[in-house]
Amino acid sequence: MTKSREGLEGGDVRHLYGTALAVAMTAVMFFAGAWGYLRLLKLPVPPGQPAALPAGGGSLLSDSTLLLALAAVAGTAVLAGLLVMLPRVSPLAAGLPGMLLLAWTALYLVSVRRAVEFIPLRSHAFGAGWEGLLFNGVLGAAGAVLVFPMFIPSRWRARRVVDVAGPDVSAREVDDYLTDNAWFAPLFSLSATLAVAPTVANVQAPSLDNTTIDPVAPIASLSWYPSAK
Repeated sequence: MTKSREGLEGGDVRHLYGTALAVAMTAVMFFAGAWGYLRLLKLPVPPGQPAALPAGGGSLLSDSTLLLALAAVAGTAVLAGLLVMLPRVSPLAAGLPGMLLLAWTALYLVSVRRAVEFIPLRSHAFGAGWEGLLFNGVLGAAGAVLVFPMFIPSRWRARRVVDVAGPDVSAREVDDYLTDNAWFAPLFSLSATLAVAPTVANVQAPSLDNTTIDPVAPIASLSWYPSAK
């Protein structure tokens, strides 16, 4: 009896994991991505020179806060990219956060005040960074990328796995079993050319005088030839 099931983890369970990943992705974007973005917007500028280059045009490698902010933004981008690209991940993992970002951007276009009021922790760096991402259109751009997997039909279908039980077995399994246990092995691609092991009783190898293909069995108990004495 052959049974088929959808997905390595199970169809519904796979999308349940995807929903959990979507929540995690949203949290990472808000707490890591928004915080890092705000810190990168506020690069150190020498006093009295508001229009000068950050760090006076020198190196920023000595600024640990800036490096941490850059790592937070890069890590958020890498996680989002993995959720978008990996085919085994449910499209909900990236799609749900993407829909949230697009909806927030659409609300911003309709009513700026209402869109800003929905931002939590606005008095903290997280909320302020999220506000900057919204104002600069980054949320909308990111949302458009994140929802892309939801329009790929193959992402909704898990890989098909076939469970084999009973007398029905796949051709590959039969081939592997015969290769390991049978008393003969094909010499060429033509199945009529066989080499019979010398331990098989009353079976002669094919030759010019013997063109009969002798049936064999993978185990002695299944053979209709008498055992050698």
